[in-house]
Amino acid sequence: MLRSLTIRDMLLIDRLELDLRPGLNVLTGETGAGKSILLDCLGFVLGWRGRADLVRQGADLGEVIAEFDLPAGHGAEAVLREAGIEAEDTLILRRTVTPEGRRQAWANDRRVGAELLRNLSEHLVELHGQHDDRGLLDPKGHRALLDDFAGSAPLLAEVRSAFSALSRARRDRETAENHLQQLKAEEDFLRHAVGELDKLAPEPGEDAVLDVRRRALQQAEKVREDMARAVQALSPQGAEGVLRDAQRWLEGAAERGAAVFEGRLDAPLAALTRAMAELSEAQAGIDHALDVLDADPSELERVEERLFAIRAMARKHSVTPDDLGLLAQDLRRRLDALDGADRDMAALEKAESTARAAHLSLCAKLTALRTEAAARLDQAMAAELAPLKMERAVFRTEVRPDTPGQEGADAVAFTVATNPGAPSGPLNRIASGGELSRFLLALKVCLTEGTSGLTMIFDEIDRGVGGATADAVGRRLRRLAEEAQVLVVTHSPQVAALGAHHWRVEKRVIDEKTLSTITGLDAAERVDEVARMISGDQITDAAREAARALIEA
Repeated sequence: MLRSLTIRDMLLIDRLELDLRPGLNVLTGETGAGKSILLDCLGFVLGWRGRADLVRQGADLGEVIAEFDLPAGHGAEAVLREAGIEAEDTLILRRTVTPEGRRQAWANDRRVGAELLRNLSEHLVELHGQHDDRGLLDPKGHRALLDDFAGSAPLLAEVRSAFSALSRARRDRETAENHLQQLKAEEDFLRHAVGELDKLAPEPGEDAVLDVRRRALQQAEKVREDMARAVQALSPQGAEGVLRDAQRWLEGAAERGAAVFEGRLDAPLAALTRAMAELSEAQAGIDHALDVLDADPSELERVEERLFAIRAMARKHSVTPDDLGLLAQDLRRRLDALDGADRDMAALEKAESTARAAHLSLCAKLTALRTEAAARLDQAMAAELAPLKMERAVFRTEVRPDTPGQEGADAVAFTVATNPGAPSGPLNRIASGGELSRFLLALKVCLTEGTSGLTMIFDEIDRGVGGATADAVGRRLRRLAEEAQVLVVTHSPQVAALGAHHWRVEKRVIDEKTLSTITGLDAAERVDEVARMISGDQITDAAREAARALIEA
């Protein structure tokens, strides 16, 4: 509920404090007195787009403060929490503007932007008038209005959940299809590459092991060459032959010169014998070592062939040799996915079909609920239009098939035909100004049945009607005000007389400055104001009596 509105230096208002109350609040005054200024200022603090020249001439800063009561669970609480502002039982909105157009805004002393104000306003105030384009006249909102009337929130939540499940199933199927197309495009490559890798069967770390073995085997070739030279040097053509010749020569000399040497050659001959034995042992050791080197003469060739094959495969696929195994696993997984694609696609298509059937089933239930509610709304509207002198008008809530989505499978539109047999059409195209006002009021009465906590503003919604029709308009406004706060700007004495609280807006010239003021009326002043609305500037006793009769009726 809007508790108070404070305006400073805005348009024709220098200082104004308006304390509003529950029930039907009535604002009256002469045309041009400034009633619309109040709505402009309220729209300004709520972030609505409006006129630019808001600051009162000669003032340095214009300011509007609106204070709202927020009952527990009020819709504005979620908007505040999302903005990081603690929700309290009172919400104070404050907005300022300079003559240059610089604007600042606060919500409970926290700086906020105009977008947050507009989001809050959706839960705080409803403005309705002949040019209402924010609510009832906007076809985009008719489905939501009908759903509120039908009480379809639980079923609508199920429909949205089912549509989300369908959307996920559709995305999963589409993603799988796209992936399958990619796999099919590279099927030949996958099968060839997997075959090559399976045949090669590289193991992690094998490249390093083979490289070490290759280097060892290459070194062994050089060692073999040196050992071959050693064998050659120790062979009968080398040291062995020389030692045997020396031994033979010394033995001959010892035999022929035994008398001369007297055994002096025995030691050299023994040394040569030992040398021959050592030489034979050296030759045996070398032969054993050569046997080790010559265990598999083709191993180096095989090692190099394996090493080069692994490295060539790694270059081919632009990976390191150690990653060939992981590459093989990935390619095999993609190939397995391709081979099992038909089975997987069938499962995904079945899941999507099941989700679609569940969604459509819930949509059908929602359509039935909306259709039933549309009939009830049409009946309720017929009952409301008759007292408003529009008994010949026909209001229809059209529920038409639409593309199934998260809001169901229906398009909803409110249409009217002002006379029997006349073509029906959208509210704002078929109805005249006065008719439109009454349609909107009747529709609002029907749609807000059973709701509470709303603040609704009706800007001259009774324009173009009078007499019993104006009285019917006023009584419906008063009925709305039983469960909501209603603020009505009116020129109708019948409507004004039914208000619970009455303010008069006047334009005055003070110190050569034109200012708008607003005054709360007591019982006597209220009679005079309603009498003025009946008779004009000259308030007669008869007008006062008529005013009392209206107020007391």
